Amino acid sequence: MWAAVVVIGIGTYLTRLSFIGAFGEREMPAWLERPLRYVAPAVLGAIVLPAVVMPSGVIDFAPSSNPRFVAGLVAMAVAIRFRNVTLVIAVGMGALWILDAVL
Repeated sequence: MWAAVVVIGIGTYLTRLSFIGAFGEREMPAWLERPLRYVAPAVLGAIVLPAVVMPSGVIDFAPSSNPRFVAGLVAMAVAIRFRNVTLVIAVGMGALWILDAVL
């Protein structure tokens, strides 16, 4: 089993290193760099949205049975207003903890 982990780790490392080696010294074209800025937020959204909207595997927007949805709305409002990631995390988690305790 450890041999498989090591081989997969080396393969992953070499795959990433090949892109750095091939494109590390080159200037990336603007037409390619512009859309790549949105990859990380899109991936994060794809991971977070199902956890917020479907915590039990079924879409649930009811505040009484899904406090994650309400906490997500609170966090989204803070994000839009203040644009501070640390504040969004703190307020969102605080809202979730409070809602979990109350509901």
